[in-house]
Amino acid sequence: MTLLLGKGRSFAAALVTSLVLSLSTSLSVLVLPALTGPAQAATPLTVSQAIGQQTGATQTVRGYVVGQPTATSTVVRSGFPSDYALAIADSAGQTNTSSMLYVQIPSAFRSQWGLRSNPSLMGKQIDVTGALSAYFSHPGMTSTSAFALSSGGPTDPPPTGGTSPWDSTYYAPAVGKSGTALRTSLHDIIDNHTKLSYDAVWTALKDTDQDPANTANVIELYTGRSISKANNGGNAGQWNREHVFAQSRGGFTTSAGPGTDLHHLRAEDVTVNGTRGNKDFDNGGSAVSGCNDCWTDSDSFEPRDAVKGDVARMLLYMAVRYEGDDGFTNLEMSTTVGSAVPRLGDLDVLLQWNAADPVDAFEMRRNDRIHAQWQGNRNPFIDHPEWAAAIWN
Repeated sequence: MTLLLGKGRSFAAALVTSLVLSLSTSLSVLVLPALTGPAQAATPLTVSQAIGQQTGATQTVRGYVVGQPTATSTVVRSGFPSDYALAIADSAGQTNTSSMLYVQIPSAFRSQWGLRSNPSLMGKQIDVTGALSAYFSHPGMTSTSAFALSSGGPTDPPPTGGTSPWDSTYYAPAVGKSGTALRTSLHDIIDNHTKLSYDAVWTALKDTDQDPANTANVIELYTGRSISKANNGGNAGQWNREHVFAQSRGGFTTSAGPGTDLHHLRAEDVTVNGTRGNKDFDNGGSAVSGCNDCWTDSDSFEPRDAVKGDVARMLLYMAVRYEGDDGFTNLEMSTTVGSAVPRLGDLDVLLQWNAADPVDAFEMRRNDRIHAQWQGNRNPFIDHPEWAAAIWN
């Protein structure tokens, strides 16, 4: 057995007690086929049970993600080569491939559940549904039809449609479109808006980023800390104006335009803002001091889980809003980390973040305030997160 251990986060071993099923009876019991489906779906199998039931039957299995199988007895834990498969086990620290179930990931689920695109899934407990049959000549699951975090989460491919109160008015020209046609239509809708001065951004952020539990404070994007609106500036311990699409990566200044667009400007701790710098967004790295669940390395930054979707939707807005037709730089998303101006990435990771972290009340209020009070335009990926996949598929 070959097991490759890579650098990055270490996942604490977590033991899961197997559910032991026993049937002691001296009577012959007839199980009707019509009753087997609901009985099987009632409780997920453990991985050890699934390994012993390679009959081709469709079952739901619960286990911890422990790596990606690349051969019958080889599982890698970093440097994942693709999004096609993952291995699960009854323990997050399992290293014995004979105690793992190899799960096939169909194309509809790869962007959200493949390990190359989502290495942060390592160590998480998930429920998967599919046929219990060999994969890589190893006990496995094929024809997989559903994935979910065991604590609750998406079980189907990302949605292809949705509704918004703005569909019949603001978004009417875009509804029903996809691909380039959708992108062009959204650009035409959102590109005519009020442009603020950089000084006015201070005042605007005190409104848009207001703490709903304390109106005297704002919420910092990456740290999640609530801090006095008045404690803004450039010193350690204060909050300042974070450009989520970094200025130097977009080739713009703080003159009225992309450098003052509230849809990607957020309140953030001065020191953490400096740590992020102009890095791309990606998973992994070392823990960031003063920012719980934030990670960074030489060329990328990973924010806390609760705002990953927020970050993705802000960047996707910038890529659609600024197309180079109004004197500003044509901003684009990149599928690689470390790309040249005016690109920022990693697009595949951001699309996964958009799907994994749904829009919340704070984000919706922020979009409404920017539209009603400050700029007169909306971020369409907050109103319709599924439009991201409809454009970048």
